[in-house]
Amino acid sequence: MHDGPHGEARLALVEAGPEDAWRVGPRVPRWVRVYKIQALVADLLCASAGSAAAFVCRFGEITAYATPYLLASTVLPLVWICAVALNRAYEPRLIGVGSEEFRRIVQCGVALTAALAIGSYVTKTDIARGYVVLALPLVTLLTLVLRHCLRRSLHRRRARGECMRRVVAVGHAASVDELVRLFRRERHHGMEVVAACLPDEACHDSVAEVPVVGHFSDAPLVVDQVRADTVAVLACPEMDGLALRRLAWRLEATRTELVVAPALMDVAGPRTTIRPAAGLPLLHVEHPELTGARQLVKNVFDRLVALSLLVLLSPLLTGLAIAVRVTSPGPALFRQTRVGRDGRLFTIVKFRTMRRGAERQKITLVSDGDGPLFKIRNDPRVTPLGAFMRRHSLDELPQLINVTLGHMSLVGPRPPLPEEVARYGDDVRRRLLVRPGLTGLWQVNGRSDLSWEESVRLDLRYVENWTLMLDLQILWKTWSAVARGQGAY
Repeated sequence: MHDGPHGEARLALVEAGPEDAWRVGPRVPRWVRVYKIQALVADLLCASAGSAAAFVCRFGEITAYATPYLLASTVLPLVWICAVALNRAYEPRLIGVGSEEFRRIVQCGVALTAALAIGSYVTKTDIARGYVVLALPLVTLLTLVLRHCLRRSLHRRRARGECMRRVVAVGHAASVDELVRLFRRERHHGMEVVAACLPDEACHDSVAEVPVVGHFSDAPLVVDQVRADTVAVLACPEMDGLALRRLAWRLEATRTELVVAPALMDVAGPRTTIRPAAGLPLLHVEHPELTGARQLVKNVFDRLVALSLLVLLSPLLTGLAIAVRVTSPGPALFRQTRVGRDGRLFTIVKFRTMRRGAERQKITLVSDGDGPLFKIRNDPRVTPLGAFMRRHSLDELPQLINVTLGHMSLVGPRPPLPEEVARYGDDVRRRLLVRPGLTGLWQVNGRSDLSWEESVRLDLRYVENWTLMLDLQILWKTWSAVARGQGAY
């Protein structure tokens, strides 16, 4: 009745019966409950510290005039916790990834400030503005900092394989294989595929070392069998609207989370909106903004920040230039032709990290399997000082000159060589629609450890989903990536 390598597994699932899929209580992992308690305590401490600091700074001591504000400082932590909870900033789906958690906390700070201002105006109450100006922004800032620390701690635990969501993947073998590979590389997302359900499970023992234990229709039973808390449905024609709705109904009783991967895998949330039409929820996909006012803002921001950094880092740049000249013969700066936006050529400026004649030696090191991007570990042409600078990206600091001149952006795809561009396919050429960057998604997701395909995928994701907020997030993450020096050679 159940042929194939997984006949016994499917038989066990069928014998369990559909009723067994409904007997499990809400699937809330213990670590999620602990994390929510930690977040609540952290918010309470931040609100207490912020309100106390504001009181001390504004009043200094307890007087008759200051007594109401002392009471307000006592009540504010409870009000803050309630506001954060009402804005749903403790939702499990926000834990560990994305900016939504921080955005909701900022919303709480802004909303409480606005409510206090409107309330004082309506009731004609005289409020010490200095206290308000200090308290709520300080509470918001402290909460953001402590939430960030909690997230970093969670990411470290996930790197060790802890605090992971157990996922059952539903889709075709190729899609499941790609999903497993992405989750294993980006473990900070906290998703671990523990089982797969395929339409042709009899043809597969496993996918990417993940056991195939059933058909699409078995997913709710598989969840119970492997103690999963999430089902990920990948784009496939078999899972149409009706089948997906039935799956959601069966998972509803056990509170198992259902996530659906759209066919447009690399299109981020800001470009997608749900627009109902004739009773159907239609996914509207906006075109990426590659010109216009937002790009003008990005250009001005890049140039101002780059110019400021050049001034601030001038002592370091001078010291590195002297060190390069002293430790090896040749100029301090290395100039090379690169391809910029729309295929325009420009000269990139970097600190020299290689010995003389390095370009002539390159032909002896290149192999056919390198792809368009040439990078090797332990490159014999690199000087000891050059290896150190590359590890911490110090050699790239002169590129701030290129950013100031408008050849590059602070954030963008990696600036390619002309010979690399000559080997691009049509899809890869989309990287040239924006200015190349001093840093980018490739910098904070593995750097030179990435394969050519992964590097292209990240660059294209950036081109498709650029926002100023994404730039700021990448710039923030770049500091830790550079400090670790991982994947740089």
